[in-house]
Amino acid sequence: MANMLAVIAAGDLSTQAVLAAEALRKAATALGHTIQVEVRSSLGVRNTLPAGAAQGAQGVILVGSGDLGEERFAGLKRSAAALDAVLRDARAVLEQALATAPAQAPAQAGTKKIVAITSCPTGIAHTFMAAEGIQQAAQALGHAVRVETQGSVGARDTLTEQEIREADVVLIAADTQVDLARFAGKRVFKSGTKPAINDGRALVERALAEAQPHGTVPALADGVAAGKAAKAEHVAAQRSGPYKHLMTGVSFMLPFVVTGGLLIAIAFALGGIYVFEDSQQGTLGNALFQIGAKGAFALMVPALAGYIAFSIADRPGITPGMVGGILAANLGAGFLGGIVAGFIAGYATSFLNRNIRLHKNLEGLKPVLILPLLGSLVTGLAMIYVVGAPVAEALATLSAWLKGMQGSSAILLGLLIGAMMAFDMGGPVNKAAYAFSTGLIASQVYTPMAAAMAAGMVPPLGLALATKLFADRFTREEREAGNAAGILGIAFITEGAIPFAARDPLRVIPALVLGAALTGAISMGIGAELKVPHGGIFVLPIPNAVTHLAGYVVALVAGTVTTAIALRFLKRPVSSVVTA
Repeated sequence: MANMLAVIAAGDLSTQAVLAAEALRKAATALGHTIQVEVRSSLGVRNTLPAGAAQGAQGVILVGSGDLGEERFAGLKRSAAALDAVLRDARAVLEQALATAPAQAPAQAGTKKIVAITSCPTGIAHTFMAAEGIQQAAQALGHAVRVETQGSVGARDTLTEQEIREADVVLIAADTQVDLARFAGKRVFKSGTKPAINDGRALVERALAEAQPHGTVPALADGVAAGKAAKAEHVAAQRSGPYKHLMTGVSFMLPFVVTGGLLIAIAFALGGIYVFEDSQQGTLGNALFQIGAKGAFALMVPALAGYIAFSIADRPGITPGMVGGILAANLGAGFLGGIVAGFIAGYATSFLNRNIRLHKNLEGLKPVLILPLLGSLVTGLAMIYVVGAPVAEALATLSAWLKGMQGSSAILLGLLIGAMMAFDMGGPVNKAAYAFSTGLIASQVYTPMAAAMAAGMVPPLGLALATKLFADRFTREEREAGNAAGILGIAFITEGAIPFAARDPLRVIPALVLGAALTGAISMGIGAELKVPHGGIFVLPIPNAVTHLAGYVVALVAGTVTTAIALRFLKRPVSSVVTA
């Protein structure tokens, strides 16, 4: 019988860390060994190892990245593992640690330096989960890694020029377009966030094997302009698909929608429902309305179109995209016109970039003069003479249908939006429903947004409630994680349900979809409108931010309770739960 130690460093992934610790304990018991596990997360240190624990131990398992306190284990056999590897097969990790190995493994000859960037459309959960997956996987493989996260509050842990210069490979795990100007001449591998979350080890191995040089390092005689042109050409040749381009545009549009919606709501609260009229000019309420409606809201569609084009054609696409977006708004084509304008501008600019050949001394004119000018010309003429009017008519028809929707039609749409929001909890299906609902705000159609936000809050809230009411269906660690899920739920972060769904998808996901669909149906059925696309319950007290507030709260409660009850019947009792 062996006596093993383990230290888990998990950062913000406290729930997964506790689950991994329990998995290691069960694996050790099954193999006839003992193990002491110390958990280090953003919530602090749990089950700290005793001072003399290393003396009687045969080895230590170092799980995750960060401060593991390795100085305590001098001379002790060590084994590194990724957090997801422990969750997937704790027994295999433990058996590998028990295998014969030198007291301290020498540095691997194949050790690589990896720099990475993670980003998702909303820049909240998936961005940091992907970063964690890459960090753990690289450490398990014996490589050095630095990850920059481009989240909702901007870039964190920004990569330095020296780190990029010394890196063997650049790994981009993003669901939005990432500016690659810094990585000219480096080996770059691009992926979405999902592979990094689901199997970071496989992603890192693929990146090391398949990464390709990005652009070229410009010779001094070619100048900076030639380097930029080469980079833009290389980016244009790498397609990521329309969905990713659309999500990039939505990501950049969201701050305008949130800011505009909140300012308009506050303006109504201060000046009443007629705050926008000329008689209110000079008042604070009217000023806030002008900032929100004619400032932030006016930039929604241009931002959407501009950054769709940026995702396709890099920086030269921004100007044509925004020009097309403002034309779409002026023509009444709204967000649908913005999407069309963004794709026209992006693909047209990319085509021009690939086919216009200039002398190397004139290449610098392409990104600052030729491409923006010709791209804007093509996009503008297409919007005015070809697609603008038909798209505007289609949007007007859609808006009229949605505004006049009631009864069974509204309920069916609410069911669909709610089910999509809960199905993959921040994945492509969820983002599609959210993007549709958010885009309609620009056309003063607010009911889908209300259904989407309420339904997106239900999965984590329903799980939090179920862990309290039906504790015998959850392990001790899951019951503790339910508190965090509740906090994430009230803030409209659907990803708080992911750890539960990943552990038991066939039972958990149907329960989440059932409750969210019910909430969406009730919200649409009562005609609730929401003018702010994020914020959870924190925007509900703002006057006029949401209509039919009482019914809206009922919809949220009904879906939460339904999910909790469904979990009661779908999940089987967990015999190891100790009732508090």
